[in-house]
Amino acid sequence: MNNVKKWLSLSLAGAMLMGALAGCGGNSQTTGTPAPTDSAAPTAFAAGNILRWGTDSEPTGFDPHTNSEEASLRVMNQLYETLIEVDADMTFYGQLAESWEIPDETTYVFHLRQGVKFHSGREMTADDVVYTFDRILGKTEAGDIGALGSKASYYGGVTAVEALDTYTVQFTLAEPNAAFLSTLTSNYGAIVDKDVIEENGDLMRADGGTGPFTLGEWLPDNYVTITKFSDYWDADRVQLDGITYFLIGDEAARLAALRTGEIDFASLSATNIAAAEKEANLNVISYQTNDYIALGCNLSTPALQDINVRQAMSYAMDRDAIINVVFGGQAVPCSMVPPGLGHWSLDVSDMELYQTNVEKAKELMEAAGYNDGNRLTLKVAAGLMDSIRQAAVVLQQQLAEIYIDLEITNLESGEYVDIWGKMSTPEAGFDLMIVNDGAGTDPNRSISFFFGTGASANVFGFSNERVDELCAQGIATTDESKREEIYNEAQLICIEDCTKICIASPMKYFVTASYVEGFAPSSADASNFRDTYLAQ
Repeated sequence: MNNVKKWLSLSLAGAMLMGALAGCGGNSQTTGTPAPTDSAAPTAFAAGNILRWGTDSEPTGFDPHTNSEEASLRVMNQLYETLIEVDADMTFYGQLAESWEIPDETTYVFHLRQGVKFHSGREMTADDVVYTFDRILGKTEAGDIGALGSKASYYGGVTAVEALDTYTVQFTLAEPNAAFLSTLTSNYGAIVDKDVIEENGDLMRADGGTGPFTLGEWLPDNYVTITKFSDYWDADRVQLDGITYFLIGDEAARLAALRTGEIDFASLSATNIAAAEKEANLNVISYQTNDYIALGCNLSTPALQDINVRQAMSYAMDRDAIINVVFGGQAVPCSMVPPGLGHWSLDVSDMELYQTNVEKAKELMEAAGYNDGNRLTLKVAAGLMDSIRQAAVVLQQQLAEIYIDLEITNLESGEYVDIWGKMSTPEAGFDLMIVNDGAGTDPNRSISFFFGTGASANVFGFSNERVDELCAQGIATTDESKREEIYNEAQLICIEDCTKICIASPMKYFVTASYVEGFAPSSADASNFRDTYLAQ
C-alpha cells in the first residue's frame, strides 16, 4: 500500500477514499512532494511550505482546452495562464499580456510580457498564442477540440490570429463581440506549449503551461502534487513551494483531517461550516459564486419531450428546502445567470415556475398521462460532489409526490464527465442529470454556451431559434442596457422551456488552518494561490 494512502487511511479512521490505488499513467511527471507517513507529518509539510488540500473528487485530466471538470480545474488553474484576467470587481487586467489596445470594433492587439517561460523552459512568444488559438479553432491536426469541442461557443467569431512581431499578437473578429475580452479569461483560452502537445498528443496528463506551479505526481484515487515553478515570470510573488491535493471524498473526513492538522485546506458545504467555525485552529472563508446547480432533461427520452412533464418538475421543487438541506440555507434560487453576475441576473423570486405548487405539478403530470397507477420512472445521473449527491436525494423525495420515481446513480468523476457529454442521446443511459455549472463573467457565456443550438456545453439538446437570435444580437452590441434587455428575454425563454431547470446558486466555503494566509477567493477567481503562504 502506498504511504500516502496508508497515512490517510490510518489517521482518518476509515475515511472513504474512493477506490483502489492505481499507478501513475500517461505522461505525468514524478517530481512531486514526498507523502507524509505518520501523524507527525503535518509539521514537516508546513515547514516545507506545501499546502495540503483535501479534495472531494478525482481529477480527470489537465488539458485546459478540453476539460472543465471542477476537480481538474483546481489543478489546471495553477498550471496555466491566459492573456488577460478579471479581478474581484470584474475589471480586466493583464496576465500574459502586459497591455492591449482596440483600434476598432473587430481588432484587438495584445502586447505580451517578455521573458515568460513555459514549464519546459522555452520562452513564450506571439507564435505560441497563434498556435494556441489555431488549436482552439480546429486548425491543427487535433481538429475541433477547443472549448469542449465547439470553437463557435467561445471563439468562433475569430477570423485571424497573427503574430505582428515576437511579442505582439493581433486578433481579428468577423464582427463586434461584446463578450470577447471575457472569453479570453476562460481556461479555454489558456496559452499552451506546442512542443509539449506534440510530444504527448494532448495535455490530459502533461503540463504545457506558464503558471506559477508545475505538474508533479498524479496517483489516481490518491493525490496530485504540483510544485513551484522557479522560472515563473512573477516568482517572487509566489510563496508556496507547492500544493498537494489529497482525495478525501467524505466531507466529515475532510473536516476531521482539518481539525487534527493532517490537511491545511478544504472546501466544505454549508452544513459543516458551523462546526468548523467553533474550531480555534480553523478559519472559514466564504464567497458568492457564479455557479449554480440544475436538473437537466435528456430530450431523447420520450417522456421528457413533453413540456408538461418538465414544467411539472419545476413546480414540484421546493427550492428553499433544497437550499436548506444542501447548502445550509446559504444559497439563492436563480436562473442560468445567477445573482453573482449583478444586473445581468433576473430576480426569479416571484416567477411562477419558481413557486412550489404540487397541485399544479400533478395537473401537468396528469395531462401528460401519469397518475398513481401509472407512475414515471426516470434514471438520474449524479456525481460525487456533495451538493450534487445531496440534491439528488432531496429531489427524489419531492418528485415522488407528483408520480415521478427517481433512480439515482452516483458516478465517479470520469464516468460523470463522459455521460454528461451524451445527455441529449439515448447512449447516455440516463434521463436526467444534476449538474453544477459555472455561469462565467458575461451573460453570453451563461446563455449561449449552455443553451445555444449546437453549443458544446448544451448537452441536453435544447434548441430555440429566438434564443440563438438574441445571443447573436447580444454579442454584436456594446450598449449595456440593450444587452441587458436581450439577455433578459433569452433567460425567460429558457426558464419557461424547463429543459434545464435551474435550482440555486450557493455561497461556497473554504476552511483553512489558522496559519494559511493570503488566500482571498472571489466569484471571478476562486483558486488564486499566488499570494498564499503558511505562516507557521
